[in-house]
Parts: sequence; C-alpha cells; structure tokens
Amino acid sequence: MTGSLTGRGGGWYRFRDTWVLPASPKAVFDAVVDLAAYPLWWRDVRSVSRVDEDTAELVCRSRLPYALTVRMHRDRQDEREGRLRVLLSGDLEGTLAGALVAVGSGTRLEITQEVEARKPLLRKLDRVARPVFRINHALMMRRGQQGLQGYLGR
Repeated sequence: MTGSLTGRGGGWYRFRDTWVLPASPKAVFDAVVDLAAYPLWWRDVRSVSRVDEDTAELVCRSRLPYALTVRMHRDRQDEREGRLRVLLSGDLEGTLAGALVAVGSGTRLEITQEVEARKPLLRKLDRVARPVFRINHALMMRRGQQGLQGYLGR
C-alpha cells in the first residue's frame, strides 16, 4: 500500500492509496461494492446501515478518539471497466473513486478520495493536526487492505 495526502487547507484533503490484492478483479470489485460486508473485514468500519438502494451510511473509527459518519451514494459503477465512484456526505464530503487493474494473478486497486472534512472537530484542528490525520488515514487504509486480503483469501 502506498498513500499520500495533500490539502488545499480549510479541511480539504486528497488521499491516494494503492492496494495489491491476491484475487481477480471481479472478486475485488464484488467485495468493494458490498458495503454491508465491510465490518466483516475492515475493523475500522464499525457499522453500515442501508439508506436506500444506492446509499449506505458508515460509521468509522480508527485510532483517534472520534468516529466519522459518512454516507456513500453510488455515482458510477462499471465492473467491465473496473471503475467505481461514490459521492460522500456527512462528516466527510466529496468523492471516493476506485480503479481495478489485473496484475499477475491478482488485482491492483487504486483509491482516490477528495474530501472536505465537515466534522467541526476536524475542521478546528486541521491546521495543527493535519500530520496526525494523515498518519491515522494511512493506518486505517493499511488495516483495510490487510482485512480485504484475508477476506478474499477465504
């Protein structure tokens, strides 16, 4: 996994991560669009509630002492092209996009998030805590990759 974070200030972030997973693009695609199963493999996703056919609300909590509540609304999804995109609202607003590419006997999943922190605590601490938020995000994504590897290996 690799990750980077750049900010526009004022709570804006762009995260980029790459996960290499030991499964076919179809298996990875099926797993990442099945939001209800996230708590089974990603311990930082504490709960998922279905809002409607295209929207789910996730509660996430990593190492820092706060939870984020985010609604994910399906914007685009094309399994054949290995692309998906969701719109985010709630404590984080913006987009999350994924692109899957077959590599050897596995799949590379490129994840891009462009978000604005809307949670008042995050906005208040943005200027001084941005490096901590970056580390927290990287750890959460590493646990997500590890969890998905195990889930796909079953």
